[in-house]
Amino acid sequence: MKQNNATKRLCRAGVIAALYVALTYAFMPFAFGPFQLRPAEALCILPLFFPEAIPALYVGCMISNLTSPYLLYDVLIGSLTTLIAALGTYFVGRMIKKDLPKLLIGGVFPVLCNAFIIPLIIVFLCGGAEGYASAGVAYTTFFFSLFLTEAVWVYALGIPLYYGIARLRKRNLAFFE
Repeated sequence: MKQNNATKRLCRAGVIAALYVALTYAFMPFAFGPFQLRPAEALCILPLFFPEAIPALYVGCMISNLTSPYLLYDVLIGSLTTLIAALGTYFVGRMIKKDLPKLLIGGVFPVLCNAFIIPLIIVFLCGGAEGYASAGVAYTTFFFSLFLTEAVWVYALGIPLYYGIARLRKRNLAFFE
């Protein structure tokens, strides 16, 4: 029976990574930069349910970032940002038992990690401060832009996703157990 559980977790991780890549590629022209149209970020709440979502999100983000205009930095640092956020979300899910606080606090990790770290890549590593009064102004602008867009995806899509999965788990559907 344990092998079946391991197989289910591996399959679920593959599905999560593939969904992350597919959703990112579907919005490719707008998936990178200071204002990100990236609904795949709603999947960042999945570590609240599934520990295998942690490496799945990391791998999915890494594959997605292969097409980033900030290629090397985004593949390495951007994917690591997702990994750190997924770990934070996972541990919140283990510490907090009530759904709404777990979801609200768990969602903070992807929002803040991306808002703080991705502007560093854009502004300081890739010279994205062009057209701004200073690198500090560019960083602050990108921080608030990414904070807002990440919060929209993690919460506006993540909350319905969370409660949908919670309902499916209560019905004992094998894939969601």
